[in-house]
Amino acid sequence: MNPYDNRYSDAASFRGRRSDFVGPIPPPSFVGRGGAVPYGVPGPNGFGSAPVAPVPPFVPPSGGFNVGRGGGRAGNGPVSDRKHDMGRGRGGGGGGRAGAHGFRGSARGGGRHGGGSSRDDLNNIALPKQDFKNLVPFEKNFYVECPAVRAMSEQEVLHYRASREITVQGNDVPKPIMMFHEANFPDYCLEVIANLRFADPTPIQAQGWPMALKGRDLIGIAETGSGKTLAYLLPALVHVNAQPRLAHGDGPIVLVLAPTRELAVQIQEEALKFGSRANKRSTCIYGGAPKGPQIRELKRGVEIVIATPGRLIDMLEAQHTNLRRVTYLVLDEADRMLDMGFEPQIRKIVAQIRPDRQTLLWSATWPRDVETLARQFLHNPYKVIIGSPYLKANQSINQIVEVVTDMEKYNRLIRLLKEVMDGSRILIFMETKKGCDQVTRQMRVDGWPALSIHGDKNQAERDWVLAEFKSGRSPIMTATDVAARGLGRITVFRSLGFLV
Repeated sequence: MNPYDNRYSDAASFRGRRSDFVGPIPPPSFVGRGGAVPYGVPGPNGFGSAPVAPVPPFVPPSGGFNVGRGGGRAGNGPVSDRKHDMGRGRGGGGGGRAGAHGFRGSARGGGRHGGGSSRDDLNNIALPKQDFKNLVPFEKNFYVECPAVRAMSEQEVLHYRASREITVQGNDVPKPIMMFHEANFPDYCLEVIANLRFADPTPIQAQGWPMALKGRDLIGIAETGSGKTLAYLLPALVHVNAQPRLAHGDGPIVLVLAPTRELAVQIQEEALKFGSRANKRSTCIYGGAPKGPQIRELKRGVEIVIATPGRLIDMLEAQHTNLRRVTYLVLDEADRMLDMGFEPQIRKIVAQIRPDRQTLLWSATWPRDVETLARQFLHNPYKVIIGSPYLKANQSINQIVEVVTDMEKYNRLIRLLKEVMDGSRILIFMETKKGCDQVTRQMRVDGWPALSIHGDKNQAERDWVLAEFKSGRSPIMTATDVAARGLGRITVFRSLGFLV
């Protein structure tokens, strides 16, 4: 049984979750403000608030919440692969921070300690220079055009692209497919697709699959949740099947780089659905989790590696794997990786991979720095854009902006929750990790079923919180920008921005 379940079932028994807490949680010695009842047990207002004394107004500390940037602090937990989780508080020597994470040593002031490497450490790592002379040629063009696609007239192709807002660039661009079987994927792929009950390919898949299967480099620009993951994973499996089997000591054939742990884990879930049917092994390498199991997976040999840049560089430096066999490289959410400051790490990794590889760069937007990266890493690429390449708000989302003082924020949030709590899951974005924990704690004391997620929580805890939110067992989740992408498979949720 999960040791935190009893705290969830009884909102009045809340204690701050502690990743390092060992042993059973003792019974609570206090009752929530006003005797709060669990969510789902209606109080006088129908939202599980206290039936007795009214909740006094929430008063934030003077000067607002402070996440503790710099100032010689030793850090606050394991180092992740996120920009905002690294490089803070480097003046200390690695001691634990008092409070919620007091028993954990920091990896930020004194080099690498289990959780990962600091950003400066990663930039200072010198990986061995690779010799790309006398490379063995490999096959990467596997596209066989279906007769039904070949029979499409130019007018039909233009109409199909226009109706789905598909824009293409490049020489000899293949026609889009309209049905899954027209891509000529192996039967096991089509069986999994049928079991998942997908109706038709999404626009990025319809145009991206023929491009990727032709073996050319590819730039794909589409919003998050548009089906980009399968747009590169299924061609990757076809690519792997055509390569010689791995020998002892070989690294992966396919490498997928992702900016965050959550996105990497989601990609791995999709890879397992399809790869297990083809007996193709994949593994997920990310910071914030023990290295031992990841090292064992790499040593056993895997055809597909999904990784965040920081942890992968650690593995390469320690020679637990190598990238000499990589012939299919994917940069997923490239704009997000550059936003998070991963460009030096990406360049270091790409320098380890043979230059005649097939490279696929996927992004939700097309800023100048992503364009520069694509120009340097890709050769004669196709480019497919779904919708607009520029960052803009989704037209189907109703945005309401309110400007309130710090003193009013929490009470306004509670009033909003009472208005919108209709069975949907609610995602509340916070500006800081400390504010995220503090507001979540206050909400649970007041009877609201909230959990939080941010970069200072270890991976097991983050996975648990996401699972609770996705299943609806905890319909309110507060988060920093760690959850900004990678939640596309949660079908219904509302998002509230809350700068604390």
